[in-house]
Order: sequence, then structure tokens, then C-alpha cells
Amino acid sequence: MTVNQIAVFLENKKGRLSEMTKVLGDAGIDLVALTIADTNEFGIVRFVTKDNEKVLRVLKDNGYTATKTELLGVEVSDVPGGLHEVLKVLGENDVEIEYLYSFARTHLQKAVILFKVNDTNKALIVLKENGINLISAI
Repeated sequence: MTVNQIAVFLENKKGRLSEMTKVLGDAGIDLVALTIADTNEFGIVRFVTKDNEKVLRVLKDNGYTATKTELLGVEVSDVPGGLHEVLKVLGENDVEIEYLYSFARTHLQKAVILFKVNDTNKALIVLKENGINLISAI
């Protein structure tokens, strides 16, 4: 059970993010979750949508470099320590986290955490064995 993410490489120039989100908006694409990592020269915009195949097509048709990546998605109670339980299980089983991002589902009092890890299959097994609620769609 994984969640697919889109990563777009953008020049770190004024207006580039705005241009990309306009292309997506004009195509009727809604961003469900989003994070940005940047350097002096470029940024990586990572996001999840409900139609990643359409997103890839639209972005490539408009000259953007984009890739699809498999992430682990977990849902935890939106309370202090909710994330720690997941991190503890992964750490005790030598699963390394490359990056993560999260968002709250306030109406459900749940948080969704999306992880890029070094060993997705191992992580899936240990999280299931420890009763962590895995999700495959957002």
C-alpha cells in the first residue's frame, strides 16, 4: 500500500512555481499535499494529486521535468506522539527515512504522513506487523 507522488524540478526563479500551478489549475488538477525543497539554483516541488498520470502528461506537455515516486502513506491520530510511534518502528527495524511530509485531516482528527524510505517493502512489512494504519490513496 503506497501513495504515488509527483516531483517537478524547477529553476529557482521568481514566478516559476506560480507558472506551474497555473498550468495544473488550468488542467483542473487539484493538489492534495505539497512540499518544496530548494537550493540556490533549483527547487524540487513534490506533491500528490488524485490523477498523477494526467499530471505527468500535462507537465511534460508544458515543458516541465517530472517524475513519479512511490511513498509510504500512514495515518495516525493527530495527537502529540502520533508521528513518534511510526518513527520508532521504522528506526528499530533499520528503515531509513529520506524525507517526509504530513498534513492533518482535521475533520477526522487524523494526520497523514508520507515517507520516502530506503526500503519500501521492508517498511510496509514492519508497519503492518506493528498495527500502523497504511493508506494507498489520499
